[in-house]
Amino acid sequence: MKEKILAVLGDDSTASQQYSDSLRRSEYLEPEKTLLLAILEDAIHGFENYRTATDRAGRERFKEAEEWIMGGDTDWIFSFDNVCALLDLEPQYLRSGLLARQERDLKTHKRHKRSRLRNQAA
Repeated sequence: MKEKILAVLGDDSTASQQYSDSLRRSEYLEPEKTLLLAILEDAIHGFENYRTATDRAGRERFKEAEEWIMGGDTDWIFSFDNVCALLDLEPQYLRSGLLARQERDLKTHKRHKRSRLRNQAA
């Protein structure tokens, strides 16, 4: 799952290094940060793996992750913005990376779907 967050950060070596540093500190110094990291990783997993779900449970999982990630709420200690801040990550940067990946993956998904339909029609 750590690889997913690094993939969202993309080619930005500074952000990747900050994430790695934060992870290293959380594993050895602060168990609370490990919990926060698990929350963030779970949300990214739900956002990325269920965005094209067709079953009700999958769509709900995606919607829950999307609302948490895209919401700008800072009133709750476990809001996306607060979790990112506590992990020394920039929430808007992560959002941008996730949205870029979503757009790319949805285009790929649509291309594959059109290709399957053409093959079925032939």
